[in-house]
Amino acid sequence: MNKPEELVMTAGHWNSNGQPSAPLDPPSAAAAVTPAAPQLASLMKTDGEPDLQQDDPQENGVIQRTEYSSISPPGSPVVQDEPFSTYFEEKVPIPEDAGELFSFRKLWAFTGPGFLMSIAYLDPGNIESDLQSGAKAGFKLLWVLLGATIIGLLLQRLAARLGVVTGMHLAEVCNRQYPTVPRIILWLMVEMAIIGSDMQEVIGCAIAFNLLSVGRIPLWGGVLITIIDTFMFLFLDKYGLRKLEAFFGVLITVMAISFGYEYVAVAPDQGELLKGMFIPYCAGCGPTQLEQAVGIVGAVIMPHNIYLHSALVKSREVDRNNKKEVKEANKYFFIESTIALFVSFLINVFVVAVFAQAFYGRTNIEVALQCNETGSPHTDLFPMNNETLQVDIYKGGVVLGCFFGPAALYIWAIGILAAGQSSTMTGTYSGQFVMEGFLNLTWSRFARVLLTRSIAIVPTLLVAIFQDVHRLTGMNDFLNVLQSMQLPFALIPILTFTSLHSIMNDFANGLVWKIGGGVVILVVCAINMYFVIVYVTALDSVALYVMSALLSIAYLSFVGYLAWLCLIALGASCLDCGSRMGLSGHTDIYLLNDMDTNELVER
Repeated sequence: MNKPEELVMTAGHWNSNGQPSAPLDPPSAAAAVTPAAPQLASLMKTDGEPDLQQDDPQENGVIQRTEYSSISPPGSPVVQDEPFSTYFEEKVPIPEDAGELFSFRKLWAFTGPGFLMSIAYLDPGNIESDLQSGAKAGFKLLWVLLGATIIGLLLQRLAARLGVVTGMHLAEVCNRQYPTVPRIILWLMVEMAIIGSDMQEVIGCAIAFNLLSVGRIPLWGGVLITIIDTFMFLFLDKYGLRKLEAFFGVLITVMAISFGYEYVAVAPDQGELLKGMFIPYCAGCGPTQLEQAVGIVGAVIMPHNIYLHSALVKSREVDRNNKKEVKEANKYFFIESTIALFVSFLINVFVVAVFAQAFYGRTNIEVALQCNETGSPHTDLFPMNNETLQVDIYKGGVVLGCFFGPAALYIWAIGILAAGQSSTMTGTYSGQFVMEGFLNLTWSRFARVLLTRSIAIVPTLLVAIFQDVHRLTGMNDFLNVLQSMQLPFALIPILTFTSLHSIMNDFANGLVWKIGGGVVILVVCAINMYFVIVYVTALDSVALYVMSALLSIAYLSFVGYLAWLCLIALGASCLDCGSRMGLSGHTDIYLLNDMDTNELVER
């Protein structure tokens, strides 16, 4: 095998028909790439790298390759007889509709991953953020929800493109590109986000069971039921991928009908709703509304969802050798994601509007008197004072029942149960993809599900056993902060890798996407850091302040490291230092850990 200096790249070139063209002339390509090659090791991981193309057929000393993507799934150091996979044991074929610019048959074939991804926009954490937004600010923050959803769509587009173009999801790419220590830290941070999200979802299911049973099923009992039914539902994909996706579609429909019923029953003012949605202004808003606006952004844009979507798109049969098919897949996945997030946005609007119309500005004593008149057993939840009503998922169902009848309470609980159960399952998938990608695990499906479920459910079960519903719902504030802190560990890597031509070829981010993506990620991370600071300062403890300061130093150092690599990928060659000062024309090359064996030729 020749030295790294003698490896040259040939990917990303097609003829006019969209098929791979002949590789670059080896001498000329070598002249372009060789100066950067000696510096590859500076950012490469050195553990367990597979030997490059030992057994590939050669002709005149050149390895013959026509594979489109510039990276391929990471090889295991141990040769396996059969590939193992999760969710991808079958792939959905794409129908041929030659000559059509748009085909509904093809859109239907690509429909599925986007709707599974959109469930993260409808989890109990989002629903609680919605109802608090309506109760605290009325319709005034709907424009924030709209903006956060649009930003989420743009980030999901990057995730889907990475999966389609490379054939690898984000966790696999991170495993391949980052050195060992940063890779492990990144995995731990993403796992923390998934655990936090899982806990919120399990809490939502437990509260829904408690409301539906009129308190007969205790919270810890609801948590145990969630464990059992999650395992049952997760094995639905054994009956076919499309059936699994259809089941998730049913759960989204249940949410739409449930929260839509509440919307019709309350009959919000449509003029105020449209005004709040399209006029970016919040008249008379103070710190409370500002914190709620920040909370909306944190609840909508979730880090593990970026990893999830980049994996789900691999479930479609796309010939990555063919540029036309890759481009077409990107188009249909974006259309499908747009439709899915539009549906999730409408459901979120239903919840905000219901609480904005019915409960904005109400006091505890008003609600307590109304609940007492209707004979509600939950009157004690609301103190007899004139303080503004504070609601959560549990109290939200109760006040709906007090003002609009028992049917409103039960239908609310059904919607929360559908939200919690669906997001619990997709959260478990996220956990599996992340563990498989970062650690290259080859565990059985049952073992992986058991581990990811246990990590999330054990602390939730302990709180449910030893605390009341107020403490359980109060955990959401802490969990929202936890997930907000993890956002950079999804947003920075996805922008980094989708901006590298060595990974994305002709589908790498252009200048507009690089600048826009960088600004969006900077704003989102800044907003969420403000959210974290507000939460920490409210703790009022010197010891916690000191601990937070120490953790912040380590946290910001790691975020700075990832941002440094991201800026180089975006073209900021001035940030090269040391021996890499001369790499301004090849900044995307030396970031690669493990150059794709499909894109290298041996001279």
